[in-house]
Amino acid sequence: MAAPASPSSSTAPEKNTRAQNPVLWLSASLIALFSGLTLLFPSTFGTGLTAAKAWTLDRFDWLFALTPLAVLAICATLAISPLGRTRLGGAGATPDFRFHSWIAMLFAAGVGIGFMFYGAAEPLAYYTNWFGVPLGAEPVSPAARQLAFSATIFHWGIAPWAIYAVMGLSLGFFAYNKGLPLTIRSAFYPILGERIWGWQGHLIDLFAVVSTVFGLATTIGLGATQTASGLSYLFGFQVGLPLQIAVIASISILAAVSVVRGVDRGVKWLSNVNMALAIALLVFVISAGPTRAIVAGFVSHFVHYLTDTPRLTNWIGRTDKAWFHDWTIFYWAWWISWSPFVGMFIARISKGRTVREYLTTVILVPTVISVIWFTAFGETAIRQFEAGTGGLATGVESAALTLFQMLAALPLPEVTSIIAMILLIVFIVTSADSGALVIEGMTTHKTARHKQRWRIFWVMMLGVTAAALLYGGGESALKMLQAGTIVAALPFTFIVLASSVSLCLGMRSLSGEAT
Repeated sequence: MAAPASPSSSTAPEKNTRAQNPVLWLSASLIALFSGLTLLFPSTFGTGLTAAKAWTLDRFDWLFALTPLAVLAICATLAISPLGRTRLGGAGATPDFRFHSWIAMLFAAGVGIGFMFYGAAEPLAYYTNWFGVPLGAEPVSPAARQLAFSATIFHWGIAPWAIYAVMGLSLGFFAYNKGLPLTIRSAFYPILGERIWGWQGHLIDLFAVVSTVFGLATTIGLGATQTASGLSYLFGFQVGLPLQIAVIASISILAAVSVVRGVDRGVKWLSNVNMALAIALLVFVISAGPTRAIVAGFVSHFVHYLTDTPRLTNWIGRTDKAWFHDWTIFYWAWWISWSPFVGMFIARISKGRTVREYLTTVILVPTVISVIWFTAFGETAIRQFEAGTGGLATGVESAALTLFQMLAALPLPEVTSIIAMILLIVFIVTSADSGALVIEGMTTHKTARHKQRWRIFWVMMLGVTAAALLYGGGESALKMLQAGTIVAALPFTFIVLASSVSLCLGMRSLSGEAT
C-alpha cells in the first residue's frame, strides 16, 4: 500500500496548534496524579507497580528482547542502501553543530548518568554475584569475568543506540524532509495520514510524554541516589531519602535555569564542559589504574561482547531468568522509555547530517566509548577487589558508592571525587533540561506563548516524579525505579516498532519522488 503524501508545511502547524492542548493537559494531569497518589499512598502504589512489572515481564519479555534486534536491522539496511545518502533537511542543509559538540550532547542527553552510576559497579557486581552472574556462570571465575564485561557492554552498546537512532531518524526525517512538526505523531504520517491530527495522534504523543517522564525520572533518581551517597561518603552527610530529595530539588532549580537558556546557551555549553571533565576523569583512571589490563581489555572485551551477544540475547530456556528480567529487560525498557526524549533531542541537533553519517555515528561512536569507559572503570574496580584494596575489598557494598570507593584507592581521591560529583550533577541537569525541552516541544506548539513557563513546569514535574518513585520505593527504591520504567515502556515499545516501519515507508516514498 502506498504511503500517503506528506501535507504541506504550511498546513501542518495550523492543525498542530489544535492537536497539542489535549496532550499537554492530559499528560500533565496523569503525571501529577501519579506523583501525588504515590506520595500519599506509597505502600499501595509500590505494591501495585511491582505487580504490574511482574505481569509485564512474564508476558512480554520476548517483545523487549526482540525490539533492539529489529530496529538494528532497519538501521543497518538504511545505512548501506542508497537512501543512506539522504541528508536531513534536504541536499543543501548543513549541520548546526560541530562534530565534537554533537557527540558531547549525545552523551549529555543519553547515558552520562548511567556511565557514572554503573561504570565501576556493574562489571564488579556481575563478577562477584552481587547483581547475579549472567548465564549462571560461577562467581569470581574466568567465565564470570568475561561475561561481566560482555553483559555490561551488551547493555550499554549497540542495542540502546540503535533504538535511539531509529527514533531520532524518524522524527528528523519527517520534520526536516517532509515539513511536519517535530513530534512523535509526525513519524506515523505514512501509516495514519491526516489522522495524526486526531485522537490517534494525541494517544501516540501522550504515550511518548508519559514514557519520557518515567524514563527520565529513573535517570534523575539514580543520579540523585549516587550524588547523595557521594555527599555522605565524602562529607559525612546522613544518607537517606531526605538528602536524596534535597539533591533532586537543587538539581531541578539548576535545570530550570539551564532550560530557560535553551540548547545553544544551556545544554550545549554544559555538555561541552562535562565532556571535557569526563575525558579527564577517564584518562586519569586509565593512567592511575591497572593500565596494561585496561588497554588489553579494550580489544578482548569488545570481541567477547560480540561472541557472547547471541547467548545474552536469547530469552528461551534461560537458567538465569531472574537476572535476565531484572537487568537486561530492565535496560531494554529503560532505553525504550528514553527513546522519545533522546530520539527527539538527537533529531533537533542532527539536521544537516546524512542518514549514513547519522546512523553510523549515533550507533558506533557511543558503543566504542562505552567499551573504553566500562573497561577502564570495571577493570580498575575488579582489580581492587581481587587485591583486597580499600572499600571494594569485599565487593559491591552499594552500587551508588562503588565509584567513590574505587576513586578513594587511587591517587588524589579528594580531587577526583569532587570532579565525579560535578560530572554527576551536570549530567543530571543536562538530562532534566534537555528532557524538559523535548516534552515542551511535544506538548505545545512552536508559536505558543509562555513556552519558558512550560519548560520550567516540566523540569519540576520530572523532579517530583523522581522523588515520588524514590519515596514510594522506600528501602527498595531501585526496584521501584525499575518497575516504573518497565511498565511505562511497554506501550511505547509498539510505537517504536511501528514508527520504524513508517520511517521505511516514508523514505521509500522519497526515493520514488526522486526517480
